[in-house]
Amino acid sequence: MNHIIPTAIAYQTKLINNLCGLRELGLEDDSSQVTIDTIKAISRYIATIKTEADAMVNSRKTANKIEDTRERAISYCDTVKAHFGPIRRAVDKLELMVADEDWPLVKYRELLFRH
Repeated sequence: MNHIIPTAIAYQTKLINNLCGLRELGLEDDSSQVTIDTIKAISRYIATIKTEADAMVNSRKTANKIEDTRERAISYCDTVKAHFGPIRRAVDKLELMVADEDWPLVKYRELLFRH
């Protein structure tokens, strides 16, 4: 919440400023649609992360109220963990979209191919 979303918003803002600059210069053409689509995709991924993270926190709060340790663990497994996948997919997509110099964390490919 404090690394990925602000980074994605900052990168999205760069794209929006670029698009506005192109429009001011009268240089908007069909290729601008790629930038618009990217801006929209970033918005969708940000919304997914926020929605799923909020739902995960609520699921966790509910699970934490369960007295029985085994039942609490099952609740974590069945309800809290279910939000991990959508969050991870959205973050992975943003990692591929956001410029390397703007991304605050080590990228997956850097972990795999670091010498």
